[in-house]
Amino acid sequence: MLNAKPTLLRSVLAALLLAACQGAGPEAADSTDPGAKPASAPEDLQARARRLAQEILIVDTHVDVPYRLVDGMEDISQRTEKGDFDYPRAREGGLDAPFMSIYVPARYQTSGGAKGVADELIDMVEKFAADWPDKFAVVASTAEVEAQFGQGKVLLPMGMENGAPVEGDLANLRHFYDRGIRYVTLTHSENNQICDSSYATERKWNGLSPFGREVVAEMNRLGIMIDVSHVSDDAFHQVIELTKAPVIASHSSCRAFTPGWERNMADDMIVRLAENGGVIQINFGSAFLTKEAHEASDALWKARGEYQKAHDVPDGDPRLDEFTEEHRKEHPPVYADVADVVAHVDHVVELVGIDHVGLGSDFDGVGDSLPTGLKDVSYYPNLIAELLEAGYSEDDVRKICGGNLMRVWRRVEEIARELQTSSPEA
Repeated sequence: MLNAKPTLLRSVLAALLLAACQGAGPEAADSTDPGAKPASAPEDLQARARRLAQEILIVDTHVDVPYRLVDGMEDISQRTEKGDFDYPRAREGGLDAPFMSIYVPARYQTSGGAKGVADELIDMVEKFAADWPDKFAVVASTAEVEAQFGQGKVLLPMGMENGAPVEGDLANLRHFYDRGIRYVTLTHSENNQICDSSYATERKWNGLSPFGREVVAEMNRLGIMIDVSHVSDDAFHQVIELTKAPVIASHSSCRAFTPGWERNMADDMIVRLAENGGVIQINFGSAFLTKEAHEASDALWKARGEYQKAHDVPDGDPRLDEFTEEHRKEHPPVYADVADVVAHVDHVVELVGIDHVGLGSDFDGVGDSLPTGLKDVSYYPNLIAELLEAGYSEDDVRKICGGNLMRVWRRVEEIARELQTSSPEA
């Protein structure tokens, strides 16, 4: 296991890689053999990255295309004008298994109807596969992913972002499992019936609610991965204490780069996540990646909130978009770079090793805040090239791009079978 990447080691590896990519000169041919052929040039870095992207299994645990299409349906079997995801770009980037985010906004926790919203979004994902069966397939197990990998389809597992659709009834967890949901983000932007949110200014439960503790146990029993992105620090630590299976952070990054921001994971949390056998899936949003981008984004959202309150503007009002555009003219957004994603990968590897980090882009969920060099699902080769240049081996890249997540998902399935065997329930 690779536990650290000292600067000197990375420099040496990068120098060796650069030398390899430049190829051997004519002097490399056997001058004693007049019939010897010149040595063939090694692949350059970008070509190697493109090849790897097409060969390896790339799993992204958070793509928000279903909710994006609620506001305007597009034919994602073709290249679309909007958004970050469609079939042609996914194939170009080598993306094999993007988890479709079944995102339910927190407002449905008070207005009601969260379960219905989730079901409608699941219907939408199923329709992708029904309408374009040569391009998409819904999958609900590691075995299905492995069986269909390499057949030209983009595979669509599903994760539910926000546990609000459970609506206080454990039977609804079974309902969503039967519909193909394979992870649940316990909460989103507000406290819910399961736990406190990292975004909430006041804490209702000081972690998990009593019902939330039951949810953790039932998700273990059913084989649904527990997603700790968005939850408060207290909720995270309580999940780790209770769960019998490894957990994931489906789209979080490292708090070391954004000090004080609870939405990202602190170092001690990453260590506990690794001890649990879990994995942190790095979010690509610029505000998740650098202090400067986070501060710029925070300033925009504060100004937007003040405008909304002062003018009594409801959520979804077009005036909010107009305000945002005007604000950005005076305060241009700050973008991270694809190299910053690798810096977060490095940080996790230095803390806990190569086996506990993966990719959870948040494509279609973070607007136009994506880093330079990583603007949509066709750009995974750029990220792979950065990883290779940083000194990661091809085996490391396989783990980061999907192998680690698949290991966790497989273990969650195994533990569920063990729990169902020892305590069978209807």
